[in-house]
Amino acid sequence: MAELRQEGEELVLHLSAFEKAEAVHGDLRVPMAQVVGLSVVEDIVDQVQGLKLPGSRVPGWFAVGTFVQRGQRTFAVVHHDTPRGIRVRLRDAPYDQLLVGSADPEAVVAQLGGQVS
Repeated sequence: MAELRQEGEELVLHLSAFEKAEAVHGDLRVPMAQVVGLSVVEDIVDQVQGLKLPGSRVPGWFAVGTFVQRGQRTFAVVHHDTPRGIRVRLRDAPYDQLLVGSADPEAVVAQLGGQVS
């Protein structure tokens, strides 16, 4: 399962070997200075929209990889068995947002210094 954590001055999205194959992508690293928001999202698999470029997706079941809609780039790692997750909004980064499924999104957001609402 994908894991978000801060390592020094970077936010790192660690992917499992299977997720790397699904996404056709490796782990992601983003400077913390580019993170502009963290929020808990319900039904996260339904939040992934747009054209898959590259990645894997079965709507309502899972979405892993890069998705583009109206110029917005999203990197998603979400599965149906983890219906809640985290939205990470980014500025001046290769992606506009990250969507990551999580068993305990409140704890992850709090650990990363975000406000849990």
